Amino acid sequence: MTLANLSLRLRVFLFFAALAAGNIGALVAGMVFGFEKLGVPEALDGFIIGGTVAGFVILGLITGVWFLFDENVAKPIERLAGGMRARTHAEVASELDQSSGRYLGDLAPAAAAVTQHLAETRSALIESVQRETNRLAREKERLEALLSDVPVGVLLCTPDHQLVFYNGQAVDLLGGGHAPGLDRRVFDYLHQAPVAHAYARLIETDDPDAASDLLCSTVADGKVLAARMRLLSEGEDRHITSRPGYVLTLRDVSGDMRAHAQREQLMDELFDRIRRPAAALQSLTGVLTADDGPSGAARDKVRSAARTEALMLADAIHTLFERHEANRADWWPLGMIRASDLGDAVRARVEADHGQIEIEAAPLMLRCEGFEMVALLGTLTSRLEGRSAFRLEISEEEGGALIALEWHGAPVPISELEQWLDAPLEVGMADVTGRRVLVTHASEIWPEPMAGGRGRLCIPLREARRVTKRPKPIPRAVVYDFELLGQVRDAEVAATPLERLTYVVFDTETTGLLPTEGDEIVQIAAVRIVNGRRVETEVFDTLVNPHRSIPPASTEVHGISDAMVVDAPDIVEVGRRFHKFAEGAVLIAHNAPFDMEFLRRKELAIGQHFDNPILDTVLLSAVVFGQSETHSLDALTHRLGITIPEEARHTAIGDTVATADAFLKLLPALKARGLNTFGEVVAEVRKHGRLLKDLNA
Repeated sequence: MTLANLSLRLRVFLFFAALAAGNIGALVAGMVFGFEKLGVPEALDGFIIGGTVAGFVILGLITGVWFLFDENVAKPIERLAGGMRARTHAEVASELDQSSGRYLGDLAPAAAAVTQHLAETRSALIESVQRETNRLAREKERLEALLSDVPVGVLLCTPDHQLVFYNGQAVDLLGGGHAPGLDRRVFDYLHQAPVAHAYARLIETDDPDAASDLLCSTVADGKVLAARMRLLSEGEDRHITSRPGYVLTLRDVSGDMRAHAQREQLMDELFDRIRRPAAALQSLTGVLTADDGPSGAARDKVRSAARTEALMLADAIHTLFERHEANRADWWPLGMIRASDLGDAVRARVEADHGQIEIEAAPLMLRCEGFEMVALLGTLTSRLEGRSAFRLEISEEEGGALIALEWHGAPVPISELEQWLDAPLEVGMADVTGRRVLVTHASEIWPEPMAGGRGRLCIPLREARRVTKRPKPIPRAVVYDFELLGQVRDAEVAATPLERLTYVVFDTETTGLLPTEGDEIVQIAAVRIVNGRRVETEVFDTLVNPHRSIPPASTEVHGISDAMVVDAPDIVEVGRRFHKFAEGAVLIAHNAPFDMEFLRRKELAIGQHFDNPILDTVLLSAVVFGQSETHSLDALTHRLGITIPEEARHTAIGDTVATADAFLKLLPALKARGLNTFGEVVAEVRKHGRLLKDLNA
């Protein structure tokens, strides 16, 4: 190790130690020379006493000067250097504290002026590009909004099958209780074989426009998904890797398969139940019509058997027809439409034909094809010539809804209504008739007379629900990081650049500070950092039932009481989920030995080992700002210009987010010191081992 690798304070200390040694050596040499020249043996004691006193005086003076130099020169220089790095690389906006450098002449004001000028230059640069940034941000928001509403799940993967993009529909389709994670293998969510085979087929075709359709299933719940895979076209990242990434679109076909199976089952049963009675009737009819057929009692017996078979056939046809009608609505893509919207559309249709109609709609959501239903009701109204005072009422009825078109005037004869239903509707399509609309909705229509010379037509809908207060929407975020497409993965974590690693920053809240005496975890929170940024939607945050009481003193700190954790999962379940969340990532915590001690004591029960590489922001703070500074989370975030809301302090998720933001601001400062890889950082933090135990040893 060279002197250049030592800290400034240690080098200053060695300088003064060498100065003290030189002075003591010179003093001893001078006394020996003087004693020998004097040649008086009796003066030896005086020389020794005088030399000792002089030596202690020299050591005291040099020690005092070193202490003053360390306090007023070395430490302030170290603080100024850390502050300048924080403002240069971590973009801290607060002014540099000059008070510690008051004995450094113009150095502290000059450092403050440099950092202030840097801040002003940075602000000017930000302002100059803000307009373009805002424009790009608006386009990005539009793109994300469009992609989040795409009615299929979309995944974008690297050649190594790592996720770099997913939308909200993909989250719903993949299931598993939590969102997918960027830089995680897609095979954590989809079974591997179909996806891997489809990718291999597309690679072999060597056709950039080729696509492959496949069926795959989810790992979480075995849901069958229809998928289409297409390779990414060659772009700026293609030269980095020899193979392209791919886009995977997903659609849930489980419902389609169930409906198809129901139809097939119904048809099989239809043929099975009709075939036997039909064959029996054919045989019996042949017997009855034969010239030598039975007579008398035998003939009556055959007729009775034929009648029985006919009744069975009629009953089977009736039963199967009812089942067919009940399932028919599920075979058409009917959406949910608000009853008031349907009524408004009918009113607009009638008024366009110079008519008037009163609308009364219950607060319902109707399952129907709105366009066709409006066309049917509008056509029926236009054909009710000679009637007046039209009124459309949509009401709730036995789990469904009843649409009633009323008027003042004569009722509609059945024969005339049948003719109307067979005629094409005025929708520009000759094959769309009123009867077709009723079949689509598995419904029917009938006329009813009413009191006061009024009549009405009734159309029941099988499915409707009352409109309730809209629940808080679930964010359907689009999550992506396209930089992951161009990364070449290093085999050794130690040689991996810091920005290429995936991190999981976590924190725990506990019943106390002594795991060896039975204290347990009551909350775990974690966030993921991928490609140098915190992924907002990938959060792990859960309470944990410690199966013991939480002391009031601990509740005062983190606010978690016994009542809050009584229904929470225990550490075994939470530990397995957290292990999966942190799989393949570097763990980061503030004072990591404390949190890791609680987790590692539960490894046997959890059935997993937390053998992830670990970084501690306490040690990283010491590397950047020096050991003489305070390295608590509050002190670190204050130096880096990070604000922890009071309500979030000493909550697992609040401290986790603060630690993650602090780490992201420390990264550039570490790189500025020449610490570019994980191994270089670990080697550096081990120099500060007296602060904390190194968990990577």
